[in-house]
Amino acid sequence: MTPREVLRKVRRLEIRTRRLVDESLAGSYHSVFKGRGVEFAEVREYEPGDDVRTIDWNVSAKMGHPFVKKFTEERELTVVLVVDASASGRFGTGASSKLETAAEIGALLAFSAIRNNDRVGLLLFTDRIERFVPPRKGREHGLRVLRELLAFEPAGRGTAIAGALDVLRRVVTKRAVVFLISDFQDAGYEKSLRVTNIKHDLVAISVSDPREETLPPSGLLALRDAETGRPVLIDAGHTGVRRLFAERRAREVLRTREILKRSGTELLELSTGTDYDRALVSFFRERARRTARAGG
Repeated sequence: MTPREVLRKVRRLEIRTRRLVDESLAGSYHSVFKGRGVEFAEVREYEPGDDVRTIDWNVSAKMGHPFVKKFTEERELTVVLVVDASASGRFGTGASSKLETAAEIGALLAFSAIRNNDRVGLLLFTDRIERFVPPRKGREHGLRVLRELLAFEPAGRGTAIAGALDVLRRVVTKRAVVFLISDFQDAGYEKSLRVTNIKHDLVAISVSDPREETLPPSGLLALRDAETGRPVLIDAGHTGVRRLFAERRAREVLRTREILKRSGTELLELSTGTDYDRALVSFFRERARRTARAGG
């Protein structure tokens, strides 16, 4: 993709995501995510009915009568997109590959954050950390995140989710809303998920392609593993082979779901062949409803 093509796509995505945010997410995005916390504002004199746990004993001792600490809700969110840029993401049988779909999802999330005056950051990974963009505010920063998502050429081919999450916890010290966008073709990352979800508000977005679910009855297929380069020859014309392929894929999907569930990580499953923006809006709304019920 040439620099001019990247700029055109960034502009198209900005226009599209701004419309989606304004029409579907404005007014609800900020209430969706837990863990915003509180920040100290000031001290004031104690009044009957105040929570005694908020008494500032140092100030009270100096003034000779009780004072309490006053807190306000911390309104700013820090949103970090952790995006899998491994070679398997380049697969796609429709208009977009999995990686392109992940980039567009990231764009929608980034501009949702920018629209609400939140900070947004980006961590791109493969089998190594490819790029880290620290969280900041503003439209120009949001556009930089989009350019990185759309134009970055990774050096690695494999996938290391655990390594990416371990680095995230070191470089993002303040509690954040973390969107982990991947096809989850990896193993050994459950502990990192669990630890990350304690420190941050972690949401997993799984991106797949319909052709990964079933094979077409098209005879012999010469395939190559995108991450290892290993060639594979499959007889897709054989009913039994297609059934085994579908069953294996179903087990992989179930395994990913179970890993995420055990770690307490919410999962949104999307596909290159679906209307991901509507699915994302529905997810936001459902989570807002759950949050409201829990609060009530």
